[in-house]
Amino acid sequence: MKGRVQHLAEARKRTSHWIMREAISQYVEREEKREALRQDVLESWNEYQETGLHATAEEVDQWLASWGTENEQPAPECHK
Repeated sequence: MKGRVQHLAEARKRTSHWIMREAISQYVEREEKREALRQDVLESWNEYQETGLHATAEEVDQWLASWGTENEQPAPECHK
């Protein structure tokens, strides 16, 4: 791994330290986004369990299919 990092650093005219910092930074940013998405999913699931409100896949598919057309539809209403 050390050799691979050094080779990449030379090719990019950067230091090995810069390459490693960049890799760690990108990893942390990606994992923070993944965790935020996970939290959103859990909150949505809990809300659904409490209220039962939802939109069907068919309703959402129809809505998405209308995007960018002259007959673009509003988002489907949630229902039980």
